[in-house]
Amino acid sequence: MKRMPLYIALGALLCGLPLVCNSYWLDVCVMIGLYALLALSLNVILGQAGIFHMGHAAFFAVGAYVTAILNTLYQWPIFWTMPLAGAAAAFFALLVARPIIHLRGDYLLIVTIGIVEIVRIALINDIFGLTGGSNGIFGISRPRFFGFKIVKSVHFYYLVWGMVGASLLLFYGLWRSRFGRALNYIKEDDIAAEGCGVNVTRYKLLAFVLGAFWAGIAGTVYAAKMSTIAPESFNFMESVIIFAVVILSGGSQLGVLVSAFLFIGLPEVLREFSAARMLIFGLAMMIMMIWRPQGLLPPGPRHYAAPPGDVPPEGPAVPRAGDAPAEAGRPA
Repeated sequence: MKRMPLYIALGALLCGLPLVCNSYWLDVCVMIGLYALLALSLNVILGQAGIFHMGHAAFFAVGAYVTAILNTLYQWPIFWTMPLAGAAAAFFALLVARPIIHLRGDYLLIVTIGIVEIVRIALINDIFGLTGGSNGIFGISRPRFFGFKIVKSVHFYYLVWGMVGASLLLFYGLWRSRFGRALNYIKEDDIAAEGCGVNVTRYKLLAFVLGAFWAGIAGTVYAAKMSTIAPESFNFMESVIIFAVVILSGGSQLGVLVSAFLFIGLPEVLREFSAARMLIFGLAMMIMMIWRPQGLLPPGPRHYAAPPGDVPPEGPAVPRAGDAPAEAGRPA
């Protein structure tokens, strides 16, 4: 792993960051970590499988609301709701993706935009009388970890970035696995992949389900951090931001972390230039996309070793048409 020294340096920097940051900047770092989690989950769908999906905020919302409902109505501890929130988001992804998974490109993109709007409107209409309508859900409790209550910004900082670290290991292993290779084949050419025996529909659905599961878990952390959630927290612009983070990153994990900082942290850094900060931010994004159209840190090429039985035996080289004649005493 060529980028391992960068990950080690980044990990050391993140571990020591709370020593020099106040609570405000720690909250900003928490939000950067949350968007990094969401972008890593979308990267499985968009970056690895090449599926143009712009409704990821819908899965994020499902996870957050499942956690809020179970915690406020049934007093479930936050960490107990986490796997259920992820499972609910994954099940919802399976339901909505199965009828549309055959679509490609812009058509799929437009349909997924509709999914996030349907979820938002359903939450506003207080579906089943559980979502609180446009007011949302209040009074979500703080998580406890073996009796330790996570309340302060620094606690959430280590929780979120610890989850980001675990996600990096998980998705790196996924990228190196047979499943990750199949997604890469589908991204490059799904027709050729299907001709080689890859079940394209099945792998696309699995990518959707896995990405949605992780987005649902991120929704649990968001609900616990904010203590209140509302439908407007999961609008279309949230999906756009997550989508843009993955596109700008180039599809690599390290690129996702850098891109999440640029989209979430850079506007806060430029806040003192309130009159022109969004202009500066937009100009910087334009320059980056022109300078690096392939993304900030695209993943390196894959290298596959041929199985031992596939290596041709060594023998005399066969001359080809147009080759120069061999010199005397030297094999052709």
